[in-house]
Amino acid sequence: MTPNAIVYTSNTGYTEQYAMLLGKATGLPVYTLAEAEAKLAPGNHILYLGWLMAGKVQGYGKAARRYHVEALCGVGMGATGSQLEDVRKTNRLPGTMPVFTLQGGFDLSRLRGVYRLMMTVMVKTAGKGLTEKQDRTPEEDDMLDMLLHGGSRVSGENLTAVLQWYGMKQENMR
Repeated sequence: MTPNAIVYTSNTGYTEQYAMLLGKATGLPVYTLAEAEAKLAPGNHILYLGWLMAGKVQGYGKAARRYHVEALCGVGMGATGSQLEDVRKTNRLPGTMPVFTLQGGFDLSRLRGVYRLMMTVMVKTAGKGLTEKQDRTPEEDDMLDMLLHGGSRVSGENLTAVLQWYGMKQENMR
């Protein structure tokens, strides 16, 4: 089946930005998970996006209990297309479910409570480790820059694989 809505959970706004870009590109309605509960009947087919924390896609469990999740997008700090096996394993996803990871961004000032505390510690420890590393990869340089200076990596280009999957689903329905 083709999803008939995009549903998301966002913490700092990067996942919301991707959901809106996907909605614009596909013409599908876009709802937060809370909005979807009021507007979508259980069992609807959706494309779900959630922010990543230690490989877990936030809100996915709740969405999967209520809707048929056709594909899952996790938005985090890592490069688009990375961590796919970790996300699949951590979220106990069936091998047939399409999974995508999207690089979002980092802004410590947007975080609250325990998340801010956790990321403050991570910035200090991971940032120090990356700073001291002599042979950093371009991805590690980008991660260090994001940790030290913040910033968004949200872009339409990062959605290429998701939009290709959606286009194939559309073609199969014809």
